[in-house]
Amino acid sequence: MITDQERSKARLRLEEPSKAARHPRQTAKGDSQVIFRLDIRKASVNGHVYLVRDDMNQCRLTAKQWASIPAAAAEHTVLSYVPFLRQPPTQTQTDSAPPLSNGTPMPVSNDSSKEATPVTTGSNTDPYGPRHWHSKLVKLSGKNRALNEFSVERLDEVTDQNLVMLHGYGAGLGFFYKNFEGLSRVKGWKVYALDLLGMGRSSRPPFRLQAKDRPGSITEAENWFIDALEEWRVQRKIDRFTLLGHSLGGYMAVAYALKYPGHLNKLILASPVGIPEDPYAVNADMPEPGHSTLANEFTQEQGATDNMSNSNIAESAKTGDNNNFLKAGSKAGASDGHPGERNTPNAPRKPMPKWLTYLWDANISPFSLVRWSGPLGPRLVSGWTSRRFSHLPADQAQALHDYAYSLFRQRGSGEYALSYILAPGAFARSPLIRRIQGIGRQMIAPDGSVISSISTAEQRRENGVPVVLMYGENDWMDIEGGYAAARKMREEKEKVLQSVSAEERRNDQGSAKVVVISNAGHHLYLDGWEEFNDIMRKELAEVSNRERRRSNSR
Repeated sequence: MITDQERSKARLRLEEPSKAARHPRQTAKGDSQVIFRLDIRKASVNGHVYLVRDDMNQCRLTAKQWASIPAAAAEHTVLSYVPFLRQPPTQTQTDSAPPLSNGTPMPVSNDSSKEATPVTTGSNTDPYGPRHWHSKLVKLSGKNRALNEFSVERLDEVTDQNLVMLHGYGAGLGFFYKNFEGLSRVKGWKVYALDLLGMGRSSRPPFRLQAKDRPGSITEAENWFIDALEEWRVQRKIDRFTLLGHSLGGYMAVAYALKYPGHLNKLILASPVGIPEDPYAVNADMPEPGHSTLANEFTQEQGATDNMSNSNIAESAKTGDNNNFLKAGSKAGASDGHPGERNTPNAPRKPMPKWLTYLWDANISPFSLVRWSGPLGPRLVSGWTSRRFSHLPADQAQALHDYAYSLFRQRGSGEYALSYILAPGAFARSPLIRRIQGIGRQMIAPDGSVISSISTAEQRRENGVPVVLMYGENDWMDIEGGYAAARKMREEKEKVLQSVSAEERRNDQGSAKVVVISNAGHHLYLDGWEEFNDIMRKELAEVSNRERRRSNSR
């Protein structure tokens, strides 16, 4: 029997135990309960209790017991649903134990025994193998700065291309569990997923800004994330790579491409936040928000995204996905003739709830509420996860529920950057539509640094970067912003190519397009994962062919 004391004190090392025991845990009468599926095995080695997933165990736990699940264990369970990977590697240098009640962050461990042992799936059990799977904590410069990394590499072939995946606000790399296997089928590719600094299971240093002015604060908040990504790239000795960012990760991917040009061979933005411009967010210190976005991410039902594709449902009933998180209310302008682009009238403004505006202005995140709510925290999170992931098999939805809560209750860090980047209502304070046309069009030095002057012969202009903007068919993120961004990048390309040589025009790689994933909402990589993976594989294959031609032409 797994006792209460063992549950609360165990520091989990996610290794395969030599012997398993399955016991349902009944709560005492009158305890606050959270009922869910916790798949566990138990073994004791060197005084530690080891708990890992076991598909057959149904447990009933008190909120206190449930909250003792470390983020490392929750991530491990989610990744165990990756096809052909029953026992995923999981580093336990961060979040191997529940966070302390006083909010003290768990330090990054230097104990080598907590490093993960890579896992190899052979061709006898993996039809797309052999593949090498690894979990690693990549330490950066400075105090308590490290990124949690999960990677998949193909073996027995030359691996010369890299895909880097960035999650959205409040998520973690485990949310891509439906994509790792499918994307790593492409020959010659290594797939990386990273937790943003201060989020997921990356380290959580205190978030502090030095800038006093508005533009400086925005830039500094963006740099918090993208400087860490660049340092990670340098450590990994990756010169060029394809970058995929979802939602807030998409915003950061654009910011990275603009600050660190010359390293991307393709940029893929999956339902990115922050493209459209809202005059309130841009000009006012305390802007009046448009559509409520922060609140509705936690109230949107998955059924909304499913129903909107059903022709048997009246159009007036297909409104569920108007509930949104990070939705920009103002629509982009007229179509320029590309498929799917259309005129859309501006939607009327709806006031944001006063309580939400107050919390946003006070830089209090939704996760602060979860941390403060004590035993009610699991219920708050389950209200979101039960709606958001209801389309998934019950055990997978529960695993994501456990994982989300384990991340939400960690010490606040990178989440506090959000209010400097986005205004109430989640409109960008520095909209990407104002600057996205600069992707792939900057003057750079041989070392890749940005150049402000073009008078030096050594300087060269980037020859364009292909950009793919992906949205769910029923996405509450404003797809019109994506069409407007694509149009603006095409216009910039035409402008630049007017003054270059014929050879430079032939070598230009710049392009922009919008892709829509059927029967999917904002989490398109999860809602429509099969179509998403198929489109992504085609995009990666295009990069391989183009980079091969580029290499042969030298």
